[in-house]
Amino acid sequence: MRINSRQQPRQEEFRAAAPKLRALATGWLHHLRGERRLATLTLEAYGRDLRQFISHFADRTGRPATVDDLGALSQADVRAFMAARRSTGAGNRTLLRGLAAARSFARFLEREGVITIGAFSAVRPPKTTRRLPRALAVADARDLADAATRAGEQRSPWILARDAAVLSLLYGAGLRISEALAITRGDAPVGRRDIVTIRGKGGKVRSAPVIEPVRRAIEAYLEICPYELRADGPLFVGARGAQLSPRIIQLAVERMRGALGLPDTATPHALRHSFATHLLGRGGDLRTIQELLGHASLSTTQIYTAIDTKRLLDAYRSAHPRAR
Repeated sequence: MRINSRQQPRQEEFRAAAPKLRALATGWLHHLRGERRLATLTLEAYGRDLRQFISHFADRTGRPATVDDLGALSQADVRAFMAARRSTGAGNRTLLRGLAAARSFARFLEREGVITIGAFSAVRPPKTTRRLPRALAVADARDLADAATRAGEQRSPWILARDAAVLSLLYGAGLRISEALAITRGDAPVGRRDIVTIRGKGGKVRSAPVIEPVRRAIEAYLEICPYELRADGPLFVGARGAQLSPRIIQLAVERMRGALGLPDTATPHALRHSFATHLLGRGGDLRTIQELLGHASLSTTQIYTAIDTKRLLDAYRSAHPRAR
């Protein structure tokens, strides 16, 4: 697999570390990328968190941090680091991720037989409230994915059809926008092909069924697309024939939001949330929804049960005569 410059960890990223610790930190990032197959953005965040952790202790000693420095860490030292990060405006979620990165590196050092760091064992992580994703109403989700919604715009019909096809995939198959835009022309779910192969976060591959209305939307786009699309090239292209940018779809949804009177939470990603929420509301199995979304853990998918429960309670409170 070819690794670009954004994916390749570099030793100079850990300048506050002594050479041995710097090499180990770089090896840890290689491990996360190669064996754990973390997504590029997650790798960047973890690398940034560990750099901050190492820099904090280097600043305290006035010299590059060493492996022995980490081995001598106390729980008070870890809490002091978290307090320092909080003083710069870091919230609980940021602190939680930073602590997770440091713990991951500590486990890596222990597995490699370098050193054991026990300071993290009794440090209580900051509490976070899990935000529920905002799902759209069924009618609103359909309108966003309907080319007819933008019929009055002064744009080429093929562009309107393209945007509708992308949004249909987000709502009809539960894809992330990056996943939809990564589909090649050769893998396009058209005709009798009702399955599409998805390359998700961390390079994980899954298959997703594609219902007939979504296939028709893609076929309508392909029928009038002015470019000859290569089988190994992108299915969705921009106005000049290059791979379509996610920002173009985001802007299209922003324009439709105003026309339909939808809130700012109506985004392309909200269509994926709507896919899961509406499936669950119609009796969909949670484990199946997990597979369709490509979630590694069922606990990630279970957040949609909270959304559906809230919707039922709201309906109960507004309709039942004894609830008032």
